[in-house]
Amino acid sequence: MTVAQKTMHPGDLHDRPARPAAADRSADRITEPGRPGVALHAGELPEAAGPADGAPATHLPLRNLLLFTREMAMLLTSGSGVVPALAAIGRQMTRPAHRALIAQIRTDIEGGVPLADAITRHPGVFDPVYCAVVAAGEASATLPDTFVRLSEIISRRRAIVNRIIAATAYPALLTLLCSGIVCVLLFFVIPRFGGLFTSLQVPVPTSTAALLTLADALRAHWYLPAAGLALLVTGAVTAVRTDAGRQWLADVQLVPPLLGHLASRLIQARAFRILGLLIQSHVSVLESFELARQVTRSRRFQSLFDSIVEAVSSGGSMSATLLDSGLISPTICQAIHTGEQSGALGNAVSFAADVLDEENEELLGIMTRLLEPVIIIIMGTVVGAVAVSLFMPLFDIATAVR
Repeated sequence: MTVAQKTMHPGDLHDRPARPAAADRSADRITEPGRPGVALHAGELPEAAGPADGAPATHLPLRNLLLFTREMAMLLTSGSGVVPALAAIGRQMTRPAHRALIAQIRTDIEGGVPLADAITRHPGVFDPVYCAVVAAGEASATLPDTFVRLSEIISRRRAIVNRIIAATAYPALLTLLCSGIVCVLLFFVIPRFGGLFTSLQVPVPTSTAALLTLADALRAHWYLPAAGLALLVTGAVTAVRTDAGRQWLADVQLVPPLLGHLASRLIQARAFRILGLLIQSHVSVLESFELARQVTRSRRFQSLFDSIVEAVSSGGSMSATLLDSGLISPTICQAIHTGEQSGALGNAVSFAADVLDEENEELLGIMTRLLEPVIIIIMGTVVGAVAVSLFMPLFDIATAVR
């Protein structure tokens, strides 16, 4: 393998003219100021998939985005150029749409488009925060470090999503089991007891009579609960897929006492994480606030970031605005205030995000451990009430026979 040595200075990223030769363009690479880099020529790597793969993907799962970012960080840190790195990553993509996406980005770069502009053309894959951080990395000639930071952020986000899924999986299974048992009792078991009581002409208690009436009504009009369930599922899907529905979910998730508190802290952690990354990447403070605002659709938090921008623009402080909002704990506000005073706002905000992530993980575990016995108690109460209502008349029959 032929390796070419070449030193690049920060100004070369934007001052150099576009070169028409593809081989020359593909030899470009990003290095830290003053540090020699290693460029791999495009001919040394297998070509990425071309247009035959079809239309580029308009969405990239979090797992694939993390894989792309990690491999870019690894290849750029090892001295590879951007174009050869994209060629290598494109070959590893298993889905044609994903390969077409990487190929499109590579083609744009070979045409003289900066990496940040190339990925900005795919807003469904790369959000504005991702593009802004990459643009800052290009401007400061620190793309390898930039992709390392991005991979850490995405890895934390994916870990939080996995924890939430793992924490809610068992309660969801318990709820499904409880619902299944109740349906079996109402549609199959209770009607058999009703026929037995009717044939024996046994008087039944009020609770048993109500239970039998409910079972008969559900069996006769089973389509009503089925239609209600279908409407519920349709409404949930519509709420997730439409802008109005997502906006409503974003606002209502902060209302429940315990779940709202957890949702608020999860939003805070992610917003502070993104804000710290942007500031540490030398993105302007006001632009960082505007980008961090896009982390959530919640009107309360968007209004908070609007207030922060207004306060900072007029000479105020971020920490004072956070404290006045009542959404952020005084401890976090004090940590951010210290960062403002010491000129290390980015580090302070990232530290606050670390603290929130740790506390959120503990809070999520506590809520899960509390929710599981509550579901079990409810399930036991329902099944027990049904059993008592059904067996009381049987006890009366056994007593009368004796």
